[in-house]
Amino acid sequence: MRHELIIESLEQIDAVAGAFLREIGDRRIVAFYAPMGAGKTTFCSAVCRVLGVEEDAVSSPTFAIVNEYRARGGEPVFHFDFYRINQVAEALDIGFYDYIDSGCLCLIEWPENIEDILPEETLRVSVSVAPDGSRILSWED
Repeated sequence: MRHELIIESLEQIDAVAGAFLREIGDRRIVAFYAPMGAGKTTFCSAVCRVLGVEEDAVSSPTFAIVNEYRARGGEPVFHFDFYRINQVAEALDIGFYDYIDSGCLCLIEWPENIEDILPEETLRVSVSVAPDGSRILSWED
């Protein structure tokens, strides 16, 4: 089944993030495919806000590769950015499998760079920019 959510403006991004979380249900590994500047980090930040992560705690993990946040109930949320990864071994070196096997929500930016090690159950979400500037999130399950 194909799913699609549209973010028409930043004012509604938290509402769309909430709808996204409801639609994905218990899926824990979410990979966001999009070009630079499409809003991957902004949307991941909105998802974290909806989960109750302190807003000032969320940032792009471009240099750290992974950031760990705490949701409202104390459960971890892992946010990955593999933009700077040149070899899959670099992801393995940070303990990637430990994170994705944890059962915690894992939000992955630039999954193209680690495609070979993404588990089968990974939810692959495309983010595209419409001509009017809105963002379209789409995925199949």
